[in-house]
Amino acid sequence: RLGLERADTAEKAVTVIVDLLEKYGQGGNCMESQMAFTYHNSFLIADRKEAWVLETSGKYWAAERVEGGVRNISNQLSITTKIDREHPELKEYAKSKGWWDGEKEFDFAATYSYVNTARMTTSRGRYCEGYKLLNKHKGSITSEVMMEILRDKESGINMEGGFMTTGSMVSVLPQQPNLPCIHYFTGTPDPSR
Repeated sequence: RLGLERADTAEKAVTVIVDLLEKYGQGGNCMESQMAFTYHNSFLIADRKEAWVLETSGKYWAAERVEGGVRNISNQLSITTKIDREHPELKEYAKSKGWWDGEKEFDFAATYSYVNTARMTTSRGRYCEGYKLLNKHKGSITSEVMMEILRDKESGINMEGGFMTTGSMVSVLPQQPNLPCIHYFTGTPDPSR
């Protein structure tokens, strides 16, 4: 939200978020219940001209500029070796902890995934299913198609039970500056409603 408020481009929003992360860190319970559950955050950030994926692990982070195709996130690290921006000490910290030898190609997801406190067994499947659904419609994704994907319960994208999807958002960002951007938000906890 602060990225949206303080930046006029997707890349500037990445900068806002990582500056706040550096200053304040991250944390807090991810559930309203008394059960303590935390995980590190991932963000899809887009404007009319470009899109970024930003993933975090503690104060460390990696960002990937989306060059084309489709991209999704789902409670796990997905940035591998294509890193366009990174925390200045990202690799050195991993090396100091023995997570990366400094020799082989650096893979953010493989190196930092073990640090993540989220051990959600469904996130991998949900990520893969989301990617499949996006690829199925690649080149013809409309707001209606995106809403159907976000409502999909069989894939686990729209979760029920102990961990429940509490909202979804679909944005239409035309590249032509004279056309308005349109944003759709769910009005209930369950996007299928």
